[in-house]
Amino acid sequence: MLIAYNWIDFDHLDRLFFLNQAFLVSFLGATVMALAVVPYAKRRPKGTPSSWGEAMLGAVYVFATMFLAFGVAPHQFIDHADSNLKWSKGMVIYGPGDILKPKEFGGPFPFTMSYEAIRDIFVVVIHLWYFGLMVFLWSYWQKRGDGTKSTEVATSTFGRPLVKKG
Repeated sequence: MLIAYNWIDFDHLDRLFFLNQAFLVSFLGATVMALAVVPYAKRRPKGTPSSWGEAMLGAVYVFATMFLAFGVAPHQFIDHADSNLKWSKGMVIYGPGDILKPKEFGGPFPFTMSYEAIRDIFVVVIHLWYFGLMVFLWSYWQKRGDGTKSTEVATSTFGRPLVKKG
């Protein structure tokens, strides 16, 4: 006898806060674009001069990444929460078992919290994620190549390599 249980309610998947194509593509795209700096930093030695074209290309890339991260992704989440999920100031959170039901509606919770506040908290978390990622990547870029050992051999005043006898 086979008993099957539908763990995911496929009829209401559009109600899940994270399932929005525009938000997911912008969020993951900005994260991947930001993390693509790590392999590039491993290839580019510290102190290498850059041309005008490289500097402009790098500036456009960083601007596009930050535009996606701090502009498009939060906007797409706000748009999804407002239009698809209908998270507005009028939707009050009661919580499981009405533990968050506010006192003004006969519940134990001391203040009224709406879904709009939850939406804004999610947007702040998105901003914090990208801010932390950017600080990490700036630090990583500045410290690239600091921990590697030099392959140059010390030379004497006459220009000959100094080698230990073994």
